[in-house]
Amino acid sequence: MAITTEPDVRVVDGRGAEDDPPVRRPALLTVAAVAALSAGAVHAAAIGAHAEHPGAARMFVGVALFQLGWGAVALARRGRAIAFIGAAGNAALLAGWVLAKWKGLSFVPGLDEAEPIQFADALCAALAALSALTAAAVFTGYRIPIRRGQPFLAGAVVTVLALIALPGMVEAGNHVHNDGGGAIIVVRGKAKKVTTAVVPPKPYDPAKPIDLGGVKGVTLGEQARAENLIAETVVRLPQWADPAHAEKFGFRSIGDGITGIEHLVNWSYIGDGNTLDPDRPESLVYRVEGQKRTLVSAMYMLKPGATLNKVPDIGGPLTQWHIHDNLCFTGDKGAFRVAGLTDGSGNCAAPLVKLQPVPMIHVWIVPHPCGPFAALEGVGAGQVKPGETKSCDHAHGSADGGL
Repeated sequence: MAITTEPDVRVVDGRGAEDDPPVRRPALLTVAAVAALSAGAVHAAAIGAHAEHPGAARMFVGVALFQLGWGAVALARRGRAIAFIGAAGNAALLAGWVLAKWKGLSFVPGLDEAEPIQFADALCAALAALSALTAAAVFTGYRIPIRRGQPFLAGAVVTVLALIALPGMVEAGNHVHNDGGGAIIVVRGKAKKVTTAVVPPKPYDPAKPIDLGGVKGVTLGEQARAENLIAETVVRLPQWADPAHAEKFGFRSIGDGITGIEHLVNWSYIGDGNTLDPDRPESLVYRVEGQKRTLVSAMYMLKPGATLNKVPDIGGPLTQWHIHDNLCFTGDKGAFRVAGLTDGSGNCAAPLVKLQPVPMIHVWIVPHPCGPFAALEGVGAGQVKPGETKSCDHAHGSADGGL
């Protein structure tokens, strides 16, 4: 860049005279220093979040010490040697970040698998890139004219760089890893899809604290949503334990008790705008033992028109929606009863009718061999999305459960 000869312009670069007053700082080197300090602060905040992996924690300690140390020195002193160290060091850190996001760092336990890009690490990468570029510009002798009448410009850039570290530090502190075959990242309750913990899974028992951990491919967010739905259902669904009480609120049997499982459906709750609500469940599932009926599950149903291609993501691989498109019913709305199955063409013989299938999912409030979201087998079995296999969560299934 050309040097102006106007009297109100002075040249600021990284090669200033040794007798320059301290206030005449190289603007680019100051930007590089503050960018490094901000990135170092975010890396320092991430140390505790990686405490379960000492190798990763030590790496973050080293990165934070370099960026904070070099940034402090670059603010106090000037020179091409200092600029070179900052440019080379931050460029190396940026390259390491790219590798970590691409393939993982095999030599750093805890960071040995690629992870999704998050706000905090993307911010650190951007700050390292800015620091490396501006320090490199100082080292190569790039010059920038700064008018005495506009000192706020450089100050504003430096202020923004310093303040932007604050949200990055908060996000870095929310970065959570699980041990073993992968990592789970949660930022303000939003999970990123990566593999999960190696904590041995526990059989589902609604009488004990609910823990659906230990399943590969399930994020902490998915696990939390699934556990929350189970907890709400376990606590609130028993208000419908007495079938007579449920019938007073409009629940009607579909006449499948002969199978050992009976569904009571409240047809007015289907499509009423309440979804996954144990206070207004679309269907209640009872185990039939002679004249005794025991509430064992809710069967939540989506509104008419919903399909298996667009269902709420509750628990990722933990949960699977299904439909019933092979049942034939008799009766009128509000009193439909199962009276047969469809023929080979998928049709019902008159006067039986085939209802529009909607996605549904069970939430069991008793132990089940295939876990808390298991679909029924046998006559009452439904159909899952084409291409999927009906899941059975043996990891959380209970050998003591069964229907």
